[in-house]
Amino acid sequence: MKIVVISDNHGRVEPLQEILQYHQDADVFIHCGDSELPVEYLSGYVAVRGNNDFYAELPDYRVLDLGEHRILVAHGHRLMFLDNRELLVNKAKSLDCDIVCFGHTHVFESRCIDNIYLVNPGSISRNRDGSAPCYAIITIEGDSIDIERKEYVLGCKF
Repeated sequence: MKIVVISDNHGRVEPLQEILQYHQDADVFIHCGDSELPVEYLSGYVAVRGNNDFYAELPDYRVLDLGEHRILVAHGHRLMFLDNRELLVNKAKSLDCDIVCFGHTHVFESRCIDNIYLVNPGSISRNRDGSAPCYAIITIEGDSIDIERKEYVLGCKF
């Protein structure tokens, strides 16, 4: 199973469309919030509201059942403090999720805490650590979960 995860495009439409088009083989597209766009621009994505999505009628979080895995999708601004991921992990456990996709920090992150995979795709617009804009691909094959950081360049034909 291939899952494409993006976040924090902050009003930029092109990345949403280009990533959908390039990854036509993906099973699921996830947007972790701060699109700053009307919901019709998020067609094709399972999306949640970020702290800058004032007008979008989106939920604060969603849970996806994908085979043997449950994914918590949240922007994260209400579920973490600085580098502390305890609230994210506890929320995932309370919802029986084994993967959390979140955004907000504009920094790519991939780690596992207490058997919960945490995936932050970074920002598809601009990252705060000086790295290139990016997104994540989660590949699930049997018991194996692989998380990959992919750089994004506007207008790039990949």
